[in-house]
Amino acid sequence: MLEFGNTGANMGANAGGSSDLVKDSDEANFMADVVDVSQETPVIVDFWAPWCGPCKTLGPALEKAVADAKGAVRMVKIDVDQNQQIAAQLRIQSVPTVYGFYKGQPIDGFQGAVTPSEIKAFVDRLIAASGGGADDGLGEAIEAAEQMLTEGAATDAAQTFAAVLGEEPSNAAAYGGLVRAHLAMDETDQAKTLLDGAPDEIAKSPELEAARAQLDLALQAAEAGPVAELRAKLAEDPSDMQAQFDLAIALHASGEVQEAVDLLLDLFRRDRDWNDGAAKTQLFTIFDALKPQDPIALNGRRKLSSMIFL
Repeated sequence: MLEFGNTGANMGANAGGSSDLVKDSDEANFMADVVDVSQETPVIVDFWAPWCGPCKTLGPALEKAVADAKGAVRMVKIDVDQNQQIAAQLRIQSVPTVYGFYKGQPIDGFQGAVTPSEIKAFVDRLIAASGGGADDGLGEAIEAAEQMLTEGAATDAAQTFAAVLGEEPSNAAAYGGLVRAHLAMDETDQAKTLLDGAPDEIAKSPELEAARAQLDLALQAAEAGPVAELRAKLAEDPSDMQAQFDLAIALHASGEVQEAVDLLLDLFRRDRDWNDGAAKTQLFTIFDALKPQDPIALNGRRKLSSMIFL
């Protein structure tokens, strides 16, 4: 792994591939090539440099893994010497650095050259995050349980998720669903116990991160202040960022998710570093708790990504 910097040795080599699944990109096209495409398909972003020896090995290995995935993931290559602004925004301090984007944000990544097996595991995690690779039989049971949960039959959903876990204890979709079912039954202690005891191999999976986000929001809802009082407080002093943040939490707790997101986006626009980036953190918690295709999550992620990357 080499430290990122201007070595004066940019040889202008093109590390990009000819496959439709792999392309070179730059700062001007980052939104279209990465953020927009990743709304539907995971995108691997390879930050490399012409002078980087390990990059010349890792790049082709990544491209092979992407080709083997047969369209389940895509790949974008960014030359950090030619695109230093985006490298700085994403805090790229050494190359090679690889990020996996899904729904407009990085959800996984690594630095340095890694083995082919580690690359395959990385690609498999991204595919799983987008809902691919599930066993058909268990997948149908999980879909049925999700429908039960949507219709308010949380107890039946919990039993179905538990049955799937009886067949496959490390099924992340079923495990996350079981946690969410307990939250729907207001059993936050049981949900927390499940999350704390999750198998190591799925503890950081997108499904469990979504369930963890829902748990965080449920705990916040229990402490949320009255919406009317917080509205009045913010009306008295529109510059009161804490009041705006508290109102967003209260609105989300009362089911006004879109208005809560709009308030948090405005707060991030005004001061992205306020309270250690609390607005962005809260937005990601809300987005993670929503279904991936929820319009509020999709539109909100895009707006936030536009603010971050542009």
